[in-house]
Amino acid sequence: MKLTGLLARNHEALPGITGVARVDRRTRELLRRVSVGDVAVLDQLDLDRATADALVEAEVAAVVNASPSISGRFPNLGPEILLAAGIPLVDSVGGELLRTVKDGTKLRVHEGGVYVGERQIASGDEQTPESVADQMIEAKAGMSTQLEAFSANTIEFLRRERTLILDGVGVPDLRLPMRDRHVLVVAGGNGHAEDLKRLKKYIGEHRPVLVGVDAGADTLRAQGYTPDVIVGDPTGIGTATLRSGAEVVVPAQPDGHAAGVERIQDLGIGAVTFPASGNSEDLALLLADAHGASLVVTVGFQATLREFLDHGRSGSNPSTFLTRLKLGTKLVDGKAVATLHRSRVSLGAVALLVLAAVVVVVAALLVSDVGSVYLDWIQHTWTTFTTWVKGLFT
Repeated sequence: MKLTGLLARNHEALPGITGVARVDRRTRELLRRVSVGDVAVLDQLDLDRATADALVEAEVAAVVNASPSISGRFPNLGPEILLAAGIPLVDSVGGELLRTVKDGTKLRVHEGGVYVGERQIASGDEQTPESVADQMIEAKAGMSTQLEAFSANTIEFLRRERTLILDGVGVPDLRLPMRDRHVLVVAGGNGHAEDLKRLKKYIGEHRPVLVGVDAGADTLRAQGYTPDVIVGDPTGIGTATLRSGAEVVVPAQPDGHAAGVERIQDLGIGAVTFPASGNSEDLALLLADAHGASLVVTVGFQATLREFLDHGRSGSNPSTFLTRLKLGTKLVDGKAVATLHRSRVSLGAVALLVLAAVVVVVAALLVSDVGSVYLDWIQHTWTTFTTWVKGLFT
């Protein structure tokens, strides 16, 4: 009887969500390894939108964060995205968990606790839509501090990169001419694939230069386009895309070091480096501007204030702000282009217009002196036609 009871207890399903642990303090490396059903264990203060989108796309079972996902400094977007996708989020479990849990361990997450089997190894705060909403209200008060810090960072960035931003010094040469042409720059931001689909008519009509930034280059190819220029770290771009014949521009540190150059060399692909402290998106915009593009349409770029201040982009924000000022009126968001380029005249409206024109012509004939002549001719023609048809069957 005792053995039977023990076996019954062992086969009872334990509450919560169970999955294989993927552990890494380097969020970028972690995102490359997570897959469906994993429990992502990370250490990221203020979980940003880009990280959350990647975790949702990987279909992880749960997320355990050693740090607070919302610190209150500003309203970051990551926690909302995870919870909206139905992915549990446990916060503030402490950094010790990343040292004690080995990658590949089977973890169970339940009501803020982290378990290995029945043994609890850590505990934190399980976020809910209500708790996130309350914290986001408080975090909005921190936006003024973030904006003040951003102003100081912008001045410092301008000191370092003033020749690049103001005069275009350091922008690499390209074989492809862009002068007086439209340039479409596709980055891997939220919803970029759907936005690109809506621009099909625009691309077909204007034939813009297609620039893919990081994952945006793969999206272009996946939708049947061949990118003309690729800007980004080659380690995050597909081999077939890199070999598609596009000119490859690899962002580099101001000292000249460029991550991913080794992969380019292994593939035997030519590439140029772009030394600057801005992110890949901004460098792509500066390329288009320096080479004389008449209009630059962006897809997958961050547009709202909350996205702009999101933690994942905080180091690049001064570059982004100044780059957008540099391009000025030639920079247009892809959503706006798709809306303006969409056909605003339906087939029904065209049919009504044609019908109205016919009615006007008939009415004019009826009230004119020559109207009776045309009507007699039409009646005579119709009579002749019907007589001919009848003759075929007699």
